[in-house]
Amino acid sequence: MDTAPPRDSGELSYRDAVEADIPALVPLIESAYRGDSSRSGWTTEADILNGQRTDPEGVREVITAPGSTLLVVERDGELIACCQLEHRGENAYFGMFAVRPGLQGAGLGRQVMAEAERHARERWGVSEMHMTVISVRDELIAWYERRGYRRTGKLSPFPYGDERFGIPQREDLAFELLVKPLVRPLA
Repeated sequence: MDTAPPRDSGELSYRDAVEADIPALVPLIESAYRGDSSRSGWTTEADILNGQRTDPEGVREVITAPGSTLLVVERDGELIACCQLEHRGENAYFGMFAVRPGLQGAGLGRQVMAEAERHARERWGVSEMHMTVISVRDELIAWYERRGYRRTGKLSPFPYGDERFGIPQREDLAFELLVKPLVRPLA
């Protein structure tokens, strides 16, 4: 008889990534967005982009840049999610959000996002969280809208021709800015 607790029963822990985490972070991020492994989750970009989502250099840049952190999420010592937070004046930028595909759809992403917002608000005193999402990702944008983010209609071009961001399978890709006010909780 198996008496081990379910894999998702442990407490979540959060910490800033260090360079030693890069070999585990790159495959986590890739698995959430690209290739066949990403199809077991719902955040896949495999139908619109081939190639890589990130690489060790890109992750290292996020970890080492001033005013930037890659927040690592662990359960029972296992890396299961991450997200980028970057201080940009009065605002913070949220990106490189990845949850292990087999754990998606059970509320983990919601918990990580709430912690990221709290972290940015308390660490930097920011009033808004900004992010960019590929504009054709309707289901993902709807998920962020349910979390309080709003579409701004401000688009920036997808970096066609720069394979560090993937190989587009469509000609209509752009990034849309989403914004959420970060309200301080009442004491």
